[in-house]
Amino acid sequence: MNSSFFHILKTKKELIPLVGIVSSAAAGALAFCAYSLFSKSDVIINKSGNPEPWENVDPTKPQKLLTVHQKWKPIEELENVRKLTK
Repeated sequence: MNSSFFHILKTKKELIPLVGIVSSAAAGALAFCAYSLFSKSDVIINKSGNPEPWENVDPTKPQKLLTVHQKWKPIEELENVRKLTK
């Protein structure tokens, strides 16, 4: 099958850009999935280990790829509710 794939690309050279674009898009999608899996706090694999991982997020560290003028300060009402529920 592998030799037939390259044989088709040799005979139909107009397919080479299409194969290149599709394969680079697939590689980019795979790379972004791996990036999200290892660096984002809202992606959870093990739900039984820590059911609330968002409680461990550092608010001073930006969570987006691009953050413009982000300043974090705690909301008093939410902090009171959080203290009451624990």
